[in-house]
Amino acid sequence: MSEAYHIISDGSCDLPTELVKEKNVTVVPFYVSFDDEHYEKEIVEIGIRDFYQRMVDNPKVFPKSSMPSTQDYIDVFEPLVKEGIPVLCLCITSKFSGSYQSAMNAKNMLLEDYPDAKITVMDTMINTVLQGIFVLEAVRARDAGMSYEDTIARLEEIKTTGRIFFTVGDMEYLKHGGRIGKVASVAGSVLGIRPVITLRQGEIFPSGIGRSRKATTGKAIDLLIKYLQELQADPEHYSICIGFGYDREEAEEFEQRALKALHNAGFAFEKIPIYQIGATISVHTGPYPLGFGVIQKSL
Repeated sequence: MSEAYHIISDGSCDLPTELVKEKNVTVVPFYVSFDDEHYEKEIVEIGIRDFYQRMVDNPKVFPKSSMPSTQDYIDVFEPLVKEGIPVLCLCITSKFSGSYQSAMNAKNMLLEDYPDAKITVMDTMINTVLQGIFVLEAVRARDAGMSYEDTIARLEEIKTTGRIFFTVGDMEYLKHGGRIGKVASVAGSVLGIRPVITLRQGEIFPSGIGRSRKATTGKAIDLLIKYLQELQADPEHYSICIGFGYDREEAEEFEQRALKALHNAGFAFEKIPIYQIGATISVHTGPYPLGFGVIQKSL
């Protein structure tokens, strides 16, 4: 029996390969380059750990990423369309990448040949590990038997609740990645200042500064707790995760600090999943991003 509908995400979702397979999700990877000439498919042609190691070993080289092409999406959509399986494709915020447009182009081209195809491409207005837990909420709805149309409607409702609160190792990658904007106006050029950043409604905003890693990660925890308090959030109704770059050990220590602070604030989260941030975002953040994604659950 064919699946009710198939969930696809671009590579910004940063979910582990084994988990993607387990949940029957297809990921269309981004490309990454260290020399502006040779681009490799993330995970498929260059592993995440290898990518980070190259960044750490070559701190003066700033890699770039490139979105999936229209043809990349056609290659994934068309076999499903031929089988009559509806497609739900979740893409990184269109304010960061043209991935959504590539997927829309693929959809429109396929509808010329398959006018009855059901293809929905969603601008999630989020990215990285937050996009990952959003994809998992789509999976939760699908596996619970929610219809294609109802799943899309529910995802549109909850995507506006998505937030990322994070910090980075330094300002250099933000400068080179072109994502510095409002963050630069707050942090300025003061030596050693690290920013704390919030992503909401598809854009990043400055949310504080600090000189030490402990200070900025502490601010990220404070921002998460403040947001949950504003929502009067029940932990059963919200999904959170931690995203990290090169240093998993630091992320595990961060989880313990966060859980203690959450419990002290009255939020009884028992565990926070930890996912590695992929190349799509880390070309802008550098090898040491660390923070949270949080979003309302679909069910």
